Amino acid sequence: MLLKDFYVLNTLTVTDNLATAHITIDKDHEIFKGHFPGNPVTPGVCMMQIIRELTEKVVKKKLFMASSSNVKFIAIINPEKNPDLELKLDISEADGTYRVKNTTRFEDTVALKLTSTFTCK
Repeated sequence: MLLKDFYVLNTLTVTDNLATAHITIDKDHEIFKGHFPGNPVTPGVCMMQIIRELTEKVVKKKLFMASSSNVKFIAIINPEKNPDLELKLDISEADGTYRVKNTTRFEDTVALKLTSTFTCK
């Protein structure tokens, strides 16, 4: 896990090609001391890393993010106000390449949508 102690994976369920993960972000993590003091915001790159790590758990392979498209950061994820997130990963595979459509939300708010393509390391 590249983001050591950044989040806790509470549950991960997989049905066919759809994975649903519930995570809790650690509001006291070192990252938030610089991003941003007094008004913590979860960095988008950290969310993208979480998506990669969860996809690796599902497919049981080490992956490299080859590309991302349709990246939409819709709402700020403040770990003090909304540490609990639900991530839905629609994963499809063709010729060793994995395409993941993600929607991340807290409560009823969609915070992030993106599509990523991963290749095996």
